[in-house]
Amino acid sequence: MKLEPTAIVLYVNNLSISSHFYEDILGIIPEATSPSFHTFKLSNGMDLGLKAKYALLLPANEKSNDSELAFTVDNNNKVDVLFAIWQEKKVNIALPPTIEPYGYTFIALDPDLNRLRVVGLGNQCR
Repeated sequence: MKLEPTAIVLYVNNLSISSHFYEDILGIIPEATSPSFHTFKLSNGMDLGLKAKYALLLPANEKSNDSELAFTVDNNNKVDVLFAIWQEKKVNIALPPTIEPYGYTFIALDPDLNRLRVVGLGNQCR
């Protein structure tokens, strides 16, 4: 299965300060905002996400570094398929498939403990 990242997520201490910083240096405003997450749509098709550290299900610096490479798939079944494939490959899994407010997701870790998040765009509930 071919897989390409669709977003980079940085974990931040103060979402407001970090969001204003990126608004200023990127010259764009966030496309989507919530109390704990802001997303900037970049012209190359990728998203830059800013996630408040206090809102992390798996706290930063506990089992991973402070960044995340996100992979979006078009439905929840593909989340489960990728989870199974990565388990077979012995990829370090930090969080098994879980329902979050933004979708069905799991988190793996690369050899340097950077997070690799897979999230499904499907809206079916589990």
